[in-house]
Amino acid sequence: MMRWSPAAPAHPGCPHRRLTRLLAAELGEDAALGQSTLRPWASANFVGARHLFACVGRSAPLDSLRERLATAEWRLPGHIVADVAVEPGEGPAFTIEILTVED
Repeated sequence: MMRWSPAAPAHPGCPHRRLTRLLAAELGEDAALGQSTLRPWASANFVGARHLFACVGRSAPLDSLRERLATAEWRLPGHIVADVAVEPGEGPAFTIEILTVED
């Protein structure tokens, strides 16, 4: 089993850096990305990773951001975005968690 790493992707094919760029483009000027981490994830049928992004600032309600991210076109070669969650934090801070699985 791979160990959790707050810094580098787990392996060269990991989509974390690309996902960070796509998410930043999707957020636009609505929010700024802060620190991100990833954790390997697996179920009985799938292998992937949980990508956690700390964010600050929002001009739209989190519900509309959640909907926009859920319908976004994520282009991650060899991976699929299985789930997107947006959780409120204190003040203008919030967290985005994206679950990817290997295709």
